[in-house]
Amino acid sequence: MKNIVKTFLACALLLLVGASFAQTDDNEELKIAALEALMSAPPERALPIVNKVLSGNDSDEIKSRALFILSQISLPEAQAALIDAARNTSGELRMEAIRMIGISGNPEALSGLSDLYESGDSEVRDAVLEAYLIAGDSDAIYQIAINSQDPKEYEIAVHMLSAMGALEHLRTLGERGDMSETLINAYAVAGDVESLRVHANDASNPEIQVQAITALGIVGGPEVNASLVEIYRGSESPEVREAALDGMMIAGYDEGVLELFRASQDTEEKRRLLQMLVMMDSDAVWDVIDATLGNQQ
Repeated sequence: MKNIVKTFLACALLLLVGASFAQTDDNEELKIAALEALMSAPPERALPIVNKVLSGNDSDEIKSRALFILSQISLPEAQAALIDAARNTSGELRMEAIRMIGISGNPEALSGLSDLYESGDSEVRDAVLEAYLIAGDSDAIYQIAINSQDPKEYEIAVHMLSAMGALEHLRTLGERGDMSETLINAYAVAGDVESLRVHANDASNPEIQVQAITALGIVGGPEVNASLVEIYRGSESPEVREAALDGMMIAGYDEGVLELFRASQDTEEKRRLLQMLVMMDSDAVWDVIDATLGNQQ
C-alpha cells in the first residue's frame, strides 16, 4: 500500500511539474518525451543522460522533468545527484529537487535534508517538510517539532504528525509537559481518544482540560460518548460540565443529554439540558416537552 501511495504521488507531482512552468515549444516537448522514455531504461544508461541535462543549458521545465526521472533511479549516485541539486541550485528548481527527494524515499537522501532545513529560508523549510511528509518520515518531522523554538514552526510540524497518524511521537511531545491547544487538536485529528481522555480528566490545567473534553466530541464514537457523560457527572466545575455538553453536541449524542435530563433533580439544569436537546434537533425532545407540559416527566 505504501508503495502504491508513493507511486500515485510521484505521478501527481510529475503532472504538477508540467503545470508549474511556462508553455513549451515543440523542441522542448520532444525533449520531455525523451526524458520520460528513460523511465523504462536501465538505470545505468539513464543516469548519465539525466545528469547531462541537469548540468546543461536547458530550461527549468526540462530540468524539472529530469529531477523527477532522477528520483525514480535507485542508484546511490542518483540520490547523491538529487542532494547536490537541492544544495546547489536555486529558485523553483531547488524546491523541486527537495520534493523529489521525498518522492524517492531514500533514507540517505532524506537525511541530507536536515542541514538544508537548518540553514534554509522559509521556502526551503516548507519544501523539506513537504518532502518528509511525502516520504512518510515522521521521525524527521518529530525532530523538527521537538527542537523548534518557533511556535508557528512547531504547530506546522505537529499538524503534519497528526495527519500522518504518528501517535507515539505526539504522545511523547505531550509527555514533555509542553501541552498546548496545538497538541490537543493534533490528538483529535489523529483520533487519539486515549490521550484526550487523560487530559480531559486532568484538572491541573483547566484550559487544556476543557479543550480536551471538547476535542473528544470531535472524535466521537460510543466510547467517547460514555466518557463525556461520565465527565459531566463526575465534575462540579461549570466549565468542565459545559465542555462535556459541547462535546456531546458536536458528537450528536442527544441520547446522553436526554439521559442527564431524566436523571437531574435540578430545575435550572433540566432547563439547560432541554434547550440543548432542542438545539440538537433531537427526535426525543418533543416527547419530553409534551411529558413536561403534561407534568408526566
